Amino acid sequence: MFQHKLIQSLMARSREGGGEDDILAIWEPLATEVVSIVGEAGFNSLYARSIYITEKNCPWYVLPTQVPSTSERFMEIKMNFERLSSAQFNEANSLLLITFIDILASLIGEQLTLRILYSAWSRHISDIADKELDNG
Repeated sequence: MFQHKLIQSLMARSREGGGEDDILAIWEPLATEVVSIVGEAGFNSLYARSIYITEKNCPWYVLPTQVPSTSERFMEIKMNFERLSSAQFNEANSLLLITFIDILASLIGEQLTLRILYSAWSRHISDIADKELDNG
């Protein structure tokens, strides 16, 4: 799926950049776009379900037992970034993103999901496309 390849590319770039700000630059615009369509409660439900599924596959990735407030939404991601090895963090965060996107696509359709991803990550997508063209 295109979304999975896109997430893998974004995560690879964040590893190269090496910072939690790169990870938040992936999650925050995505949250903004999804909230604009399904509302805060809708986003929180999707995020909570994604967390539940991710925890089963990555038990070392500590996630909240309840969905945090908007201002603290990604605090656990920051804490995990500082606590885990790079490999563990990237595996779990990739799985969390993929799970979130897959659930979203199953609810609103793949086309609308792709539009949301493009709106949220257009800067990243164009950077990735430029890099692919340079390497191709």
